[in-house]
Amino acid sequence: MIKDLKQSFFQVFAVTSVWVTLLLTIFFNGQTIALNYLWNLIGISTICALLFGVIYSGLWNYLTFKPITNILLTSFLNIAGGLTAVWLFSSEMFNFIAPWIPGMMILSLILHTLAFYVYAKIDAKKSAAELNDLVKNKN
Repeated sequence: MIKDLKQSFFQVFAVTSVWVTLLLTIFFNGQTIALNYLWNLIGISTICALLFGVIYSGLWNYLTFKPITNILLTSFLNIAGGLTAVWLFSSEMFNFIAPWIPGMMILSLILHTLAFYVYAKIDAKKSAAELNDLVKNKN
């Protein structure tokens, strides 16, 4: 489990670093960026790697909390991490989207709930097919 989470962390960290560098290239093209701003890039990549590489994977694949606990935790952490990443990228952008935080939280709860039930249904079908194959192979 630890090996999988570590690998997932570094994969998400690397992809996010490239993605944010691409965004910086597009939005700050031709502008100079202070060397200290690279720490913001590292912070954004770390937040995304922790959220999507460790927390999501751990909650949905390894831990056995009730679905409502997973949904509430992931919704809250997703919004908190996303807003922190936006603030690290641009405080002006954060101030622009701040009035919509309650709506983002509601939307996050709805989408995490839908995603959980769709994922659970697909996973149940996959498990049933695997069990059926095992039964067929025994006969």
